[in-house]
Amino acid sequence: MTLDHRQHHLEGIRATLAVVVYPLQYLVDLPFAIGGWASENLASRHALLEQNSTLREQQLTLQFKLQKFEALESENQRLRSLLQSSSRQWERVLIAELLRVDFDPFRQLVLLNKGSSDGVFVGHPLLDAHGVLGQVVHVSPLSSSAILITDPSHAVPVQVNRNGLRALAVGTASSEELDIPHLPNNSDIEVGDLLVTSGLGLRFPPGYPVARVSRIERNPTEPFATVRATPLAQLKQTREVLLVWPAAEEGEE
Repeated sequence: MTLDHRQHHLEGIRATLAVVVYPLQYLVDLPFAIGGWASENLASRHALLEQNSTLREQQLTLQFKLQKFEALESENQRLRSLLQSSSRQWERVLIAELLRVDFDPFRQLVLLNKGSSDGVFVGHPLLDAHGVLGQVVHVSPLSSSAILITDPSHAVPVQVNRNGLRALAVGTASSEELDIPHLPNNSDIEVGDLLVTSGLGLRFPPGYPVARVSRIERNPTEPFATVRATPLAQLKQTREVLLVWPAAEEGEE
């Protein structure tokens, strides 16, 4: 051993033995290596599965909150549109919600969640963000009923915004059409003309959009033209509406 330590005579033999023994050492250590690798990978996979599950839960929660935010944003935009539609002349308005819609084809009525305790009165003008919707016909302390402009028994005094020509817009029981009767064939009215409230009758504030002329038929054998108009209010979609106090009512407050 002393000679080997000094002169390294056995170095080659040890190298040869190391080469021969290495595979045996590798085979002996292999199960431990595989076990460690499997344990590490199983732990990582378990952690990934837990993390994935947590992320999915967070995603669902965020999606739910996002849906609520989108609903609130849409509602906010609708309410802003309502307030902007009333800001031109009258500052006193009340936002109400529809509780029920009467589906009778010959009777166009809606139920509102505001009543006499909120200052609502019979004849109260009803608008949405796009135009005139109707007027209140019955009031109770906590709710009220309103007739829509499309009801066959309802008429709104209007005028052509382009030239001031006065007329009536009468309901036809269709949510998509109003009748403009008793206009002579030579009346200055055209398809596309905007009809706005005239203020006559002291029910509706003047200058609010009602409908747009959609069809005109002039028959030389008849004294009056057949004129139809499309309401601008979203009669089938509106959820929030405006109750507007006319100038006369404001002065009484």
